[in-house]
Amino acid sequence: MMGLFPWLHSLTILLLFVITSSSSSSPLCHPNESSALLHFKNSFTIFNYCTSHYKLKTYVNPNETISWDITTNDCCKWSGVTCDDITGHVIRLDLKCSGLQGILHSNNTLFSLSHLQSLILSGNDFYGSTISSQFGKFSSMVHLDLSYSGFIGQLPIQLSYLSKLVTLDLTENYDVKLETYSWKTIVANLTNLRELFLSYVDMSSTSPHSFMNLSTSLTSLDLSLSRLQGKFPKNVLNLPNLQRLDLSQNINLNGSFPKYNWSSPLRVLNLSSSGIVIDNIPYLCRKLKYLHALSLSDYKFLRLSPTLLDNCTQITSLDFSSNDFEGYIPWSSILNLQKLTYLDFSRNNFIGQIPKFCSNYLNENSSLCVSPLLFLTTLDLSVNKLNGTIPSWIYSLPSLQYIGLSSNNFSGNIQEFQHNSLVYLGLNFNSLQGLFPKSIFQQVNLTSLNLLSNNLSGVLQLDQFLRLKNLKVIQISNNNFSFVSNNNNNNNNNTFPNTLSRLYMSSCGMSEFPYFLKSLKNLEHLDLSNNQIEGSVPQWLWNMGKDSLLVLDLSHNSLTQIDQIPWKTLQFIDLRFNQLQGYLPILPPHTSFFSISNNLFVGEISPVICDLSSLDVLDFSNNNLSGNIPSCLGNSSSLRVLDLQKNKFQGIIPLAFAKGNSLRALNLNENQLEGSLPNSLLNCKELELLDIGNNKINGSFPWWLESLPKLQVLTLRNNRFQGPIGNPKIRNPFQTLRIIDLSGNEFTGHLPLKYFENFVGMIDATSDGLNYMATNSYQMGYYQISSLTIKGNYVGLLKIQTMLIAIDFSRNNFIGMIPNSISKLNSLKGLNFSHNKLIGNIPSSLGNLSNLEWLDLSSNELSGKIPWQLAANLNQLGFLNLSVNKLEGPIPHSRQFDTFNENSYNGNSGLCGFPLSKSCNEDKPSSPTSQEEENEEHGNGLFNWKSVLMGYGSGMVIGISVGYMVLTHKIIDGIVERVKGEQWLQLAKRSKRNARQNCRIGRS
Repeated sequence: MMGLFPWLHSLTILLLFVITSSSSSSPLCHPNESSALLHFKNSFTIFNYCTSHYKLKTYVNPNETISWDITTNDCCKWSGVTCDDITGHVIRLDLKCSGLQGILHSNNTLFSLSHLQSLILSGNDFYGSTISSQFGKFSSMVHLDLSYSGFIGQLPIQLSYLSKLVTLDLTENYDVKLETYSWKTIVANLTNLRELFLSYVDMSSTSPHSFMNLSTSLTSLDLSLSRLQGKFPKNVLNLPNLQRLDLSQNINLNGSFPKYNWSSPLRVLNLSSSGIVIDNIPYLCRKLKYLHALSLSDYKFLRLSPTLLDNCTQITSLDFSSNDFEGYIPWSSILNLQKLTYLDFSRNNFIGQIPKFCSNYLNENSSLCVSPLLFLTTLDLSVNKLNGTIPSWIYSLPSLQYIGLSSNNFSGNIQEFQHNSLVYLGLNFNSLQGLFPKSIFQQVNLTSLNLLSNNLSGVLQLDQFLRLKNLKVIQISNNNFSFVSNNNNNNNNNTFPNTLSRLYMSSCGMSEFPYFLKSLKNLEHLDLSNNQIEGSVPQWLWNMGKDSLLVLDLSHNSLTQIDQIPWKTLQFIDLRFNQLQGYLPILPPHTSFFSISNNLFVGEISPVICDLSSLDVLDFSNNNLSGNIPSCLGNSSSLRVLDLQKNKFQGIIPLAFAKGNSLRALNLNENQLEGSLPNSLLNCKELELLDIGNNKINGSFPWWLESLPKLQVLTLRNNRFQGPIGNPKIRNPFQTLRIIDLSGNEFTGHLPLKYFENFVGMIDATSDGLNYMATNSYQMGYYQISSLTIKGNYVGLLKIQTMLIAIDFSRNNFIGMIPNSISKLNSLKGLNFSHNKLIGNIPSSLGNLSNLEWLDLSSNELSGKIPWQLAANLNQLGFLNLSVNKLEGPIPHSRQFDTFNENSYNGNSGLCGFPLSKSCNEDKPSSPTSQEEENEEHGNGLFNWKSVLMGYGSGMVIGISVGYMVLTHKIIDGIVERVKGEQWLQLAKRSKRNARQNCRIGRS
């Protein structure tokens, strides 16, 4: 027995060791689950990117699935995989931002992981995948996150089987739809749901009443941008545990908060751009005792008042942006919010200065000192009309991370920041001046710096930016800096942080490429335009952003050579206004915008360019390119702007413009093209501008263009078109036309009366501000016209104002009279019928064109007098040419007409008066008949003299003459001023002299 005890003792120790060892280590992953995970991984392509969104910005190391390997026995140790400590089954899979791309099919091995309790797939690219009904098999699922992943189709009713679900997040799956029936079933069964995020999910066909039975456990509900419509049920607003509610961006959703006998634990409320009414914000704040975040951006029911925030002292986050508020910011009311951390009053119309608060501890006895907003982390007052200097209290806020003061009228210097808490600084588009603050280089957390378009000056050491290791965006364009950079190629320390993705240094006076660009491996946007950089693009620049560069703008420099464009990811390329020579470079496969205008390129366009499936804007204007235009360009489904003007292209215009194309602007001006205009242009239903001027195009007027629904600019000038224009073939031709230039052709016949009657786009045209015709593409997509005759001069338009409305039919062979119907086009800025064979009088109805700025009727055979209505009503006329006609009589006077010189009237032997040297008094004395006709011509004055002289006897004439003797010159001038007729002044004074003579004759 004694020998047995040592053996038992050893056995006991061994068993304890085994038990201890087994309990201290996690069990191995089940082989079938390990295999399922590997199959899942291998069913997708892995890319080194993450869906871009603020929620995912902290995940900068994607591709967690790459570490999965069959040689690692325990899948529970794989990245993103969590197993149950006891059973070893996979219960959690967190693959957010893992670079997965492809279709998630219903037979995917993911759905064999039946023990999953938490599945997070957010930030991947499953675009084209439906949310499979197989998700309903995860009976133990508690958390399901499919946000930002590109799912499409109907939400399956099988999600209602997930009865244990606590969190469901489908945010920003734009093409997922939710029908009422499916949603009612899901809501009825998900009774444990606490967090529901459906932002951007299409619920346009879902009845708001289907939310009546939402789980009372719900704490967070996000329905923003879900296209809800109808009346939202009040009971949702009374859910006993609801703390966060976001109904923003549902403009067709209406309803209202209860007005009495209610309370709620709501902490976050966002009703921006919705129709949910809050009648009384002070009452709301009193009832919502825990409310700390209130967002009412673009909220039509909000009226600003001094007492609006009286009961909202618990508010820490306040967003009243985009509400068109006017007047002064209610600072006294804001100061009551002593816990405020977030304040957004951007995109309003506030005026005045920001008050100069001071801290109490700095000056306790000053009556001007009030408590500053010491806890602010975000201050956004951008896009207002604020002025003055930026007060010092903003620079001293200890926790301020976000400053948005852009697009105001701030002036003065930027002061030094007292703390190093900044993450975003936006002071762009102001009138700030002085030196670059040194304290900015101490902001170690700064990610975005935007100072563009100010008047800042001084020497800026680019190497100082190297301290800012988190910097992603630098925008310092359009200032007065002078830059110093170390271009020593051997200095390995001269590197910017790899986080920098956008660099804008336009108009900064640089004469060379800064060498630090070579180190920017993740750069996406580079703008070095409007500098003085000369010579060739250096080879070392190709290493910059090799796999990331999207936008490259080197325009308006003095570059002479660019051998290649090696960036495969590049989409926007702007090389305009340089001195680049040689042949066209081969473009990256994803190019969407390419402009090389105003360079010295030669050679032909290779048909290879048609392989660019994303091409949107192609601008080769103002070069020395030649050859034929590739016909395949007409087949592009993506191309919206094709500008080849001012080259040496030959041959015909490509005949094949495919149906369904996106072309909006076609400019072939000033080439050597010939033949006729292809009828396939009828397939360009989006066409807004067609400019084929200064070529050798022939044929009759292309009347079939009249059916293009969006055509605004039609330029056929200086070609070989001939024949009459004729009448419209459809009911409403050229409805949107604003500019038509047919000058310099061989058109004949009468002016097209019927077309003038249908130019609806030239009648009562309106525009908000100074707008230009554009493609809405990135930055430079403005339409151009090679030349338009404006006020007698050929003018090239790099941008076309939407309010530029003009007709130019000059230098043709039109005959007949000017039709009165032209007077209906009351928005016309310019009218040119010169160098034709027009006859008859100038219609007095042209005086209705009150917006007219230039009028050229020269070199015709017009006769009669110049209508006085032109002088009386054309107050904006800056250019007038009536020379070389057969006009006669006095030139009418007005403040505007008196500014024109004799060149406006030369070649009309019958005209007299200012500014011509020929006085109207040099003709034979006016007979009573001619005097009467002159008076009748200028009717609506003091008297109708013809009626007086013919209807009454001489005694009455004498009586009227005596009456005129009583009127002084001053009284006559006053009356005449009221009737606005300078000719009446002369007539009245002449009548007074005659009256005196008649009186003397009577006495004799």
